[in-house]
Amino acid sequence: MEPDALPRHLRLDGAVNCRDLGGYRTEGGGQTRWRRILRADGLSRLSAADLEQFAALGLRTVIDLRTADEVALGRFPVEALEVDFHHLALLASIHDPEDFVAVPGLLAQSYLDMVDQSPQQLVRVLEVLSDEAATPAIIHCTAGKDRTGVACALLLSILGCDRRTIVEDYTLSAAAMGALRARLLERFPEASERILAAEQMFAAEASAIEGLLEYLERNFGSPLNFALASGLDRVTVDALRAHLVTPAG
Repeated sequence: MEPDALPRHLRLDGAVNCRDLGGYRTEGGGQTRWRRILRADGLSRLSAADLEQFAALGLRTVIDLRTADEVALGRFPVEALEVDFHHLALLASIHDPEDFVAVPGLLAQSYLDMVDQSPQQLVRVLEVLSDEAATPAIIHCTAGKDRTGVACALLLSILGCDRRTIVEDYTLSAAAMGALRARLLERFPEASERILAAEQMFAAEASAIEGLLEYLERNFGSPLNFALASGLDRVTVDALRAHLVTPAG
């Protein structure tokens, strides 16, 4: 029997924004399944205790949404814990912190850029997750907020979660941004001035993800229609819902 509730946030030594997508209500009274899909920030500095926690969960798949340059600096330690690793970059390059200072609204615009520039990668994320044998799985980027937020918003919408649920899940990242900024300052002291000035880069305001959802609804009718227009098939949609949602009753 599926649990009604589990801790949403996973405490890790090497990451600050790891949480579960389980326990969200879906249309028809269902609920997303716990401990099937996790979302997180960078996973290249996990401790032995972190890896033990993932092993205990039975983690099978890691989906890394970062750029090739970011992956080259460090990735999930597949040599320490055997998983299927998928690199599916949603952006060709990342913005410099100074860009977020100079260009108001850049963060929200980058979400639209992801769906415009990388629809096939987003579809591939969904295809990987549609295989029950691939779960438990974790989706991550650097902050666990932006690229991960776009992918998870699309997934949750296809699973039948309403806009309010999707927005609330996105904004949970705000609580982790102080710790993330501190880690970036420690790792990149030469960029401290730019990191401290880039307030927008560490924001997780509802309006950003609402803007993405409105864009997909305006241009495609719904996030599901966007995915279908980008190559997702109905069989995959049914497979996602079959094993990631516990039906009502």
